[in-house]
Amino acid sequence: MRTAIAIGAGAAAAGALAWGHFEAGWVRLEELECPLERLPPELAGLRIAHLSDFHLGFPSRGEQAARHGVEWVSSRDPDLVLVSGDLLSRSRGESLLRELLARLPNCYVVLGNHDFAETKDPFATRSPVGDLKPATLLLDEAKTLEVRGRHVQIVGVDPRSYYRGLAQPARLADPKADLRILLCHFPNVIDRLPKGAFDLVLAGHLHAGQITLPLPGRRIPLAHPRWRYVHGIYRRNGATLHVSAGLGTTFAPFRFLARPEATELILVQSM
Repeated sequence: MRTAIAIGAGAAAAGALAWGHFEAGWVRLEELECPLERLPPELAGLRIAHLSDFHLGFPSRGEQAARHGVEWVSSRDPDLVLVSGDLLSRSRGESLLRELLARLPNCYVVLGNHDFAETKDPFATRSPVGDLKPATLLLDEAKTLEVRGRHVQIVGVDPRSYYRGLAQPARLADPKADLRILLCHFPNVIDRLPKGAFDLVLAGHLHAGQITLPLPGRRIPLAHPRWRYVHGIYRRNGATLHVSAGLGTTFAPFRFLARPEATELILVQSM
């Protein structure tokens, strides 16, 4: 009996590992309506691709997910592409990162904690990058561009200042902009913002839990069980927050019930 139980447990564990390895490269390509409280009619239907958490440089099927996600976004030619940090886990992934970013149109990027190895992940090494042209890297900076005759402002948060409690992105928000977007690696930034400072906030960091425990009607992220914003769309402080599941992995090269994803957000006026 004990032998049979041990064999069954071993087979189940092997199956779970095999599935986790497979899922880490099984990228979800999703088009998602994103309601905003304040959206000029001219910007209704604006398409924004949101990518996050590439974690390139460490062997994982996340690299395949990143390639597929970028290929999909590139083929759709969205109005904007926004990448919310954790680009590298090791510096050897930089050449691939630059290759992928060069394929993305109108791309704006922030860094995450893994890019500076500010993490408990033992496999991460400090891998900060500078100029990422043709993509635009924003470190506590703002850029305003004209889209469909309207002014769209993108503010990017430096993860180092966020970690130290020094980031104040609302001070960079332009009240005259027709659409204000905040790009920050950490979802909890939404709770630090004055109401109405931004219309749209994009974040990543949590990989939708990466490894989750299924329960009736919900999933428990084992790595981050207490985080409030883990994956999907939330409404807070007059803004819409989208948290991406990301494309790569950390700690272990597996995902379980937390598929990697590339998302194209379609902006709509909230009802």
